[in-house]
Amino acid sequence: MSDQKNGVYKEGETLEDFLGELEKVVNGLESGELSLEDSLGHFEKGVSLYKRCKKILSKAESRISTLTDSLKEDDWKEEE
Repeated sequence: MSDQKNGVYKEGETLEDFLGELEKVVNGLESGELSLEDSLGHFEKGVSLYKRCKKILSKAESRISTLTDSLKEDDWKEEE
């Protein structure tokens, strides 16, 4: 199931889950113990995880912007 409004893409997958996975990928790459092919696979997975995180954060930023804009409109109406 997908409930992107709350930052959940599959059951149990949240921004924090993606960041945790991304950290594991980075640690694997930094270890220096992976073959070139495995490193490329890790890098591809990292790029995918990064894009998912960026999308979730972008949606959150948009929601925050909408909420703060509504506060500005409320302040304007109170002044009238």
